[in-house]
Amino acid sequence: MDLERTIAQTIAQELDIRPKQVARTADLLDDGNTVPFVARYRKEVTGELDETQIRAIQERIAYLRTLEERKKTVLKSIAEQKKLTPALQEAIRSATTRQEVEDLYLPYRPKRRTRATVARERGLEPLAELILGQPRCKQSIEKLAAPFVSEQVPSIEEAYEGARDIVIETIVEDADLRKAIRSRTLREAELACTQGKPEADPQKKYRTYYAHRERLAIIPAHRLLAINRGQKEGALSVKLDMSFDRIAPTLERHVPANPRSCLAEELAQARVEAYKRRIAPAIERELRAQRTDQAELEAIAIFGSNLRSLLLQPPIQGHIVMGIDPGYRTGCKVAIVSATAQFLEGQTIYAHAPQNHWQESKEILKRLIRRHGVDLIAIGNGTASRESEALVAELIQELPPDHSVSYVMVSEAGASVYSASELAREELPGLDVSMRGAVSIARRLQDPLAELVKIDPQSIGVGLYQHDVEEKRLTQALDAVVESAVNYVGVDLDTASPALLRYVAGLTQRTANNIVAYRREHGAFRSREQLRQVKGLGDKTFEQAAGFLRVRDGQEPLDNTSIHPESYSVVHKLFQYLGISPQDPTLADRLTAARKKLDATAAKLDVGRPTLSDILDALLSPGRDPREDLPPPILRQDILKMEDLAEGMVLQGTVRNVVPFGAFVDIGVKQDGLVHVSQLADRYVKDPLEIVSPGDVVQVRVLNVDHDRGRIGLSMKDA
Repeated sequence: MDLERTIAQTIAQELDIRPKQVARTADLLDDGNTVPFVARYRKEVTGELDETQIRAIQERIAYLRTLEERKKTVLKSIAEQKKLTPALQEAIRSATTRQEVEDLYLPYRPKRRTRATVARERGLEPLAELILGQPRCKQSIEKLAAPFVSEQVPSIEEAYEGARDIVIETIVEDADLRKAIRSRTLREAELACTQGKPEADPQKKYRTYYAHRERLAIIPAHRLLAINRGQKEGALSVKLDMSFDRIAPTLERHVPANPRSCLAEELAQARVEAYKRRIAPAIERELRAQRTDQAELEAIAIFGSNLRSLLLQPPIQGHIVMGIDPGYRTGCKVAIVSATAQFLEGQTIYAHAPQNHWQESKEILKRLIRRHGVDLIAIGNGTASRESEALVAELIQELPPDHSVSYVMVSEAGASVYSASELAREELPGLDVSMRGAVSIARRLQDPLAELVKIDPQSIGVGLYQHDVEEKRLTQALDAVVESAVNYVGVDLDTASPALLRYVAGLTQRTANNIVAYRREHGAFRSREQLRQVKGLGDKTFEQAAGFLRVRDGQEPLDNTSIHPESYSVVHKLFQYLGISPQDPTLADRLTAARKKLDATAAKLDVGRPTLSDILDALLSPGRDPREDLPPPILRQDILKMEDLAEGMVLQGTVRNVVPFGAFVDIGVKQDGLVHVSQLADRYVKDPLEIVSPGDVVQVRVLNVDHDRGRIGLSMKDA
């Protein structure tokens, strides 16, 4: 069986799909197709695998191919040493992880000069073999070692010491033994934490872990990452605690001593030294790295899920929005943004300390509201946000009854990153950094996806210990989430920024910039086909990107749908088969009827069932934004203070962040409340993301309010 078939079968078993699906998907990816394109437009080929499955295939193929390359390198190295036996060759070829391969390779890996190497050079290997062989002795151990005493080995004690060094190295390099010890240690070892340097933790952030023990196998990801960070900062001293008494039987089973041999004690001593000096430290490093790797993957998955939910929050379109970036000494920056996200006017107000121009600030805001017809205000949730909220709530109560204005608290995480970026300077030339931040806050309300893609995902603030995970891996994972969200929604070719376009399947930053440059020079796009005239955008790029780009009022109505240009001929055949035109008043009814006879219609048109299903969906809802199905943000007109909260009070709130131990919910007071995982539902919840996602509007009941610590306990049970 060839390598690729073996890999396909392995992955198929892991993902519970057919090997043919894996093989076909691999071929598509190898041909340069993107994951969103394969998931959306090659369903017949993949057997309707979704993006998650396709990305899993992509990752596993990369791992398994790399593993095979490593096996080849190892086999070649051992063969060149003339030490490759059929059994060893089979063991390496059948290994399923990199760790197994490295364990098997350990005895043959070129190594620096060791104590065992020196002992071998001094002729002590035969004595080491006697210790390992455990013979019944016909003479004393002194007489056994006497032939090995020389100028280089001046005593019996040194002869046995050198021989034990060789035995220790042999034990350490036993792949089966290491595997057994690794397995038992993972099952039973505890991570033991004590306080580190007091000066490293002046605020006692890590006091929870000053005397903490927990099994490594079951420690939750968030605790492990917190402990790792505490150790890195010097606030914690951490070790993996595994009693030698529990490991001893494993050592004795793999390296048995003969109680009747005079060399039994030498072997027992070598076993203890091998474990304590070499195996235990190596296993601790390996297992902590392995569990940290798993914790990082979990943290990245949580971050990715939260990020996707945040990116897919429903836009609030058609509103002229006032964005407020709150501040004390430097004032609050106020930006007015049109319904099409254009900056109209900006001012700075000094409502708070030290200036305290409260009344004057309200009058300025009223004038701006009247002048531009503002009906929605977005307030950043950073410094001075609640004071600014109080100002806006008071202002709204003073407006005439015929002018309804509402406000929304908006996360400003990453706004400062965008404000100082080259993209912000290009989009908003002449504005200072803080005013750009106010514009970004307003635009986040109008279209969260279009605005948030301009910011490094790590800066958006919905993760868990995102600064404790490997940066490259996090960046790749989050970029995939953003790419998925952007292509799920689709992108308006005539309004999208380069930051948004670069996430469209097949496009790069360069082709995104070229599209915008072409748009500036030639005006709005009239068709998807016009994309072919953009510099650097060839046939392959067009194939990957076209279906995800929308032309709203172009020459071809299908350009405003998710139907790929390669399927336009299918649409024309469909209309011809149904005997209707796109303008037919019975179009929706006829398409709905065709959907009910999907298999028959697909066979008649000689098209795949999944493709026809997607075409019918797109024709029934042209230009539809899938985010419209989600609940909009909560619009407020009055303020709620922490002092107003009482146990049992039922409120509506917006989920801001989801973590393994629960969800943080904004209920309109200064501090987000925590719905502990045990309070999310009337059943056991293992993963909070099963119940809630960032951006969800939920009903909660106040459990408790701790004014001194600024903590609010909430429940979604019976709320």
